[in-house]
Amino acid sequence: MTIALQFTNITVNDVDESLPFYRDALGLEVQNDVASGDYRWVTLGSDAQPGLGIVLSVPHAGRSQADGDAMQELLTKGVLPLLVFASDDVDATFETLRASGAEVLQEPIDQGWGPRDCAFRDPSGNTVRIAQAPAA
Repeated sequence: MTIALQFTNITVNDVDESLPFYRDALGLEVQNDVASGDYRWVTLGSDAQPGLGIVLSVPHAGRSQADGDAMQELLTKGVLPLLVFASDDVDATFETLRASGAEVLQEPIDQGWGPRDCAFRDPSGNTVRIAQAPAA
């Protein structure tokens, strides 16, 4: 038996506003764009991890009004789980993201537990960390 992560969701305020961060600055590719009524789900991916889809959607997409309201409140507070992406060159990735206008939370530093990493906020306020494994 095998098991692998196929999709993960990122809740954003506006899918179109978030696409430049995830697609253009991070370099993910749009794999699917599905609309249903007033909502849409955009799946992005990377050749580095074939088969893994990162799905952008707004708080109320596919949720009840109450659940969407609760998700919106958490997104507004900036307390949804952070995202961590791996890079083989965190400094270059940092410069690309900074040049895109993304909000910098932490410039690249070597962490005591191993990786070199940096942090940003996406356009909706989600914390996004970029980590590079320590040199062997």
